[in-house]
Amino acid sequence: MNARNQIARIFDADNHYWESSDAFTRFRDDSFGDRGVLVREVDGVARYVVNGEVFAMLPGPGDVHLRPLPGSMLDYFQGRMSAKDFAASFTEKPSDHPDWYDRDVRLAVMDEQGVEATWMFPSQGVVLEPMLHNDMPAAIESYRAFNRWVDDQWGFAYKDRIFGVPYIIMSDPEQMVSELQWCLDRGAKVIAIRHGAAVTQDGNRSPADPMFDAFWGLAQESRVVVSCHDGSDATYAELPGFLTKAWGDGPGLAPAVDPENMKMMGGGSIIASLMKNRICHDFAYMLVAHRLFERFPTLKVAYIENGAAWVPSVLQALEYLGHGGGYKSNPKDQFIQNCWVAPFVEESVEELARHIPVERILFGSDWPHGEGFGHPRDFFDNVESFSLEDQQRIMYDNARELTLT
Repeated sequence: MNARNQIARIFDADNHYWESSDAFTRFRDDSFGDRGVLVREVDGVARYVVNGEVFAMLPGPGDVHLRPLPGSMLDYFQGRMSAKDFAASFTEKPSDHPDWYDRDVRLAVMDEQGVEATWMFPSQGVVLEPMLHNDMPAAIESYRAFNRWVDDQWGFAYKDRIFGVPYIIMSDPEQMVSELQWCLDRGAKVIAIRHGAAVTQDGNRSPADPMFDAFWGLAQESRVVVSCHDGSDATYAELPGFLTKAWGDGPGLAPAVDPENMKMMGGGSIIASLMKNRICHDFAYMLVAHRLFERFPTLKVAYIENGAAWVPSVLQALEYLGHGGGYKSNPKDQFIQNCWVAPFVEESVEELARHIPVERILFGSDWPHGEGFGHPRDFFDNVESFSLEDQQRIMYDNARELTLT
């Protein structure tokens, strides 16, 4: 059923801004002047510098580097664009797109798009955290300052339409609670954490470790949505090496792999593709397995831009986990009760709906990123086989209810 013209309002659970050059420094404590995320001129251009090294994974702040047009890279992620064309798609000057940086201009664009409201995530802030873990005080300060930039630049609930998402590092339990409370006091409805093991001064911990219960308790009490947006993680850094050694991956064993294509995807071997969904899958499993939702049964967790291919596997693993008994309810049911998933724009929503209820599926366009849709309403093509009522729920009701109730 084509509901594009019948459903006038949509609620996009995955929009982005591009960070300005001062996103991590505008509100940073002066005592951290040479620590944390820095912006330095390197070979004549502004680059992110962390621990004295240029952060190679990102070109640099979004307001000074060419960006791709929304939707211009979708063909690449569907296997219809070469790595060379992917690299050539970075064509747009930031100054030509004020809606990527200014909230009032963005609202006007949302009006044109028929987008009533959106969750607004970092573009680069979700990538930088792992590089900071060797200086935890600087990591905490960098993201404390970043959250104040988000509040100042976008707002946590601007006109109840733009819900800027602050990012909280799971490292210091007391700091996490105070930072979450600060965000809540300023209207935050959605927060983000990294999808991986919590890195603390005392080593890695499960995010569901009881040491973080004060944070989770406040999240449940406030009804804020705790989201996990795709980004980067270093806690599995040794795993690709182990798998490479175990399977003997090396030059000549996988001649069909295009080196340039693998370079663009951030990996250099066939193991990189094997790792794609592993961290999100394991993170989701551990939250349930370590009984987070038994201690906090009304907690709301949303998985954004992590795709949905991992969902059937994690549900199967949780089903097996429940066979041993000892849980208050089936672990699989706990995931379904407490978790929402936004599939990639190129994935089958029908397939996801075979595993979780329509009430747990979110629509996210990834706008204005190149790998997302060029227009948020293009997502209607992904749900046209659903009833009008279910399309309404996916495209609007689910995210609105999560945010405002």
